[in-house]
Amino acid sequence: MVRAFINGKPAWLTVDSGAPVSAIALHRRDHFRLTPITAKSNLPARVQINGAFNNVAIARQLRLGALTLVDEPVVTVDLGRSHHSAQIPHEPDTDGIIGADILFPTKAVLDCQRQLLILKVEPDVAGDTPGIDRRGLEAVPIQVSDGFNLYVNGSINGKRARLMVDTGSFATLLHRSFVRRMRIPTQQTALSSSAVNLKERGVRVARIRKLSVGSVDLIGNQVGVIDLEGVIHDGLLDGSPPVAGLLGAEILKGHHGIIDFGTRTLYLKK
Repeated sequence: MVRAFINGKPAWLTVDSGAPVSAIALHRRDHFRLTPITAKSNLPARVQINGAFNNVAIARQLRLGALTLVDEPVVTVDLGRSHHSAQIPHEPDTDGIIGADILFPTKAVLDCQRQLLILKVEPDVAGDTPGIDRRGLEAVPIQVSDGFNLYVNGSINGKRARLMVDTGSFATLLHRSFVRRMRIPTQQTALSSSAVNLKERGVRVARIRKLSVGSVDLIGNQVGVIDLEGVIHDGLLDGSPPVAGLLGAEILKGHHGIIDFGTRTLYLKK
């Protein structure tokens, strides 16, 4: 999580590459003195997230390290259990999410293993990002949808597929119907997962013989299996190749994932 200041008050924000817009927990709206969208504003008063509408508010000042954003629109949402940080010992509850609407314009670089986020104060100035070492890592191009979702090409047990890069997902999750079509055995668990505006769902597990992301082969990985309807939209689950699931935090961290939002590249260690 990232330490931030919202209208002068300290906050903890989760970096979520799967979130197209930044958000603040609904119950913290008054605490951070967020202001509503006025009738004269060109911004929408409400936006749709996972099939439900949420109100938009304005953070007059959002400070992330040396970067200060003024009059930054955020969505107020009930985060509930959709972000797991509160369940990790010694880690504070999350106050909100840093989404793609901030990460892309600032040409952010996120080092998942080192849990380091670098934002460019002057994004138009050319040059390498200091403190980021990509040596020994494989570059995987990222495709970005109109809704600012990040996808990478890969394969699952030899079948071509795409995965959404989602640092907000605690684990890599495959869509239940995709796993059934592949006839991959699954086992029941006591785990559950949820996303913003969606009901909590049970998680099964499956062992994938070979999961590839770009040219990086990940052998013998155990992944979660869940119904991802509502998270992956617009028929992408039935596309060619299909969007089969979410590339989550455990693989990104374990394989020294670096997400460069400026160059739209994911770097992974074999």
